[in-house]
Amino acid sequence: MPKMIRPLGLALLLLGQASAEPIKLHPSNPHYYVFNGQPTVLITSAEHYGAVINLDFDYVAYLDALKAYGLNYTRIWPGALLEMVGEFTQDNTMGPRPDRTIVPWLRSNEPGYVYGGNKFDLDKWNPAFFTRLKDFIVKAAERGIVVEICFFNSEYTHRWPLSPLYYQNNVQGVGKCDFKDAQTLKYPDLVQRQSEYVSKITREVNAYDNVILEICDEPSLYTPHAEAGPWVGRLLEVVHDAEGPLPNKHLVAQEVEGGIGGPIDYSGSPLLNIIVGQYVWGPEQGAAQMGGMKGLDYEYGHHKPIEFNETPYYPFQYRNGDAVAASRVEAWEFIVGGGASFNHLNSLYTIENPAGKTPDNAQILSALQNLKNFIYSFNFVKMSPDKQFVVGGIPGGTYCRGISQPGEQYALYHHHSVLEESNKEYYIVTPGKHAETLVVDLPGGAYHADWVDPASGSVLSSVTFTHQGGNKALISPEHAVDIALRIKRTR
Repeated sequence: MPKMIRPLGLALLLLGQASAEPIKLHPSNPHYYVFNGQPTVLITSAEHYGAVINLDFDYVAYLDALKAYGLNYTRIWPGALLEMVGEFTQDNTMGPRPDRTIVPWLRSNEPGYVYGGNKFDLDKWNPAFFTRLKDFIVKAAERGIVVEICFFNSEYTHRWPLSPLYYQNNVQGVGKCDFKDAQTLKYPDLVQRQSEYVSKITREVNAYDNVILEICDEPSLYTPHAEAGPWVGRLLEVVHDAEGPLPNKHLVAQEVEGGIGGPIDYSGSPLLNIIVGQYVWGPEQGAAQMGGMKGLDYEYGHHKPIEFNETPYYPFQYRNGDAVAASRVEAWEFIVGGGASFNHLNSLYTIENPAGKTPDNAQILSALQNLKNFIYSFNFVKMSPDKQFVVGGIPGGTYCRGISQPGEQYALYHHHSVLEESNKEYYIVTPGKHAETLVVDLPGGAYHADWVDPASGSVLSSVTFTHQGGNKALISPEHAVDIALRIKRTR
């Protein structure tokens, strides 16, 4: 009899996996997600997007490291763009060795790929790539991790010639254009191949529930917004059309670049589900990537998740101050301010050290784990951005955000920092001996309040009180950089 139960149990397990619903917007609060049937916020510190295309990278060890800290999100670029070996850092995963690079297209019999080996045949897909891609997605799913597949990134003068879509690298001769025109609608033959690539990957990953699709990072760093914007729009349509006849519909993300409401702001489009920002705020002129905090302030009204999916590249792009603390405060402010997805970009995951085991990375990952635990200690889908409940006590020069369900639960976070001036991309923390008496406006009732240390996750002090309504003073413990406050009604 027991021998008959095992196959039945396996069949039921497979049936459950097959019927799993892809990550989606929460029906009660579309600023957050539902994944595996649970309200979800995505938080991580991730490698530089080369986990699949770099055959030397042990992505199982990497995913295990994320799981060990309870992190649930990662990102990949799947082959349209490559970086130089050693670019940014010696072990940048997006710069695989030429003979250890795997992309969606098969090699031809014709020599001449600029980076070594034969050219690519854009008419032939590479089964080995899709096997590796799917294995990565499955391994991530087994660890409760969502994979965001970003099809493109802005091309650069030195990277465009490495792409399989560049005319010297494929036997079709497609992609005979300047890097500034590579992601526009100017060259229909190139747009067709880009569309085929997006459509193919979209179809191949349709069965998986832990996938988000993203069109392009930084689409107009060098290309005019008015030219890159329609190209992004075309590819949003390609994803929509590819999934049309398929059983699953995945969330689609796109970064806002240029002005709010400009050619690369698809926040109001029904084809877009997730609004993306990068860095803390972003410059006001030029390429003007929209920062994550700016997204919270200007795009929240679209009632879609706001994603902060790339920070400066840790540690070297945090050029001043304590990079560990800077990494912590941007994550905490964004998520406690109402953000749905946060990715800290981290160079410590390498070929030699795919788990990123260093003392400073342990601090970063622990702080993100503490953040996840903090936000999950609330019924956060009932909360929305709210700084108005704090009516006094936040000193000047302090960054502060919060969310609340008025009268029931309140989350607040503040930190002592300055915003880096040149591009407003990151914070420089200003440590000291800080303590505040915050004045909060609460309805009458009984409450419990905890002051939480974001770095350690420990509760520094607590108070339980009965309040008649109106202003209530809460005294924070002394802290060096940052502190979080949790208030919940008890009756």
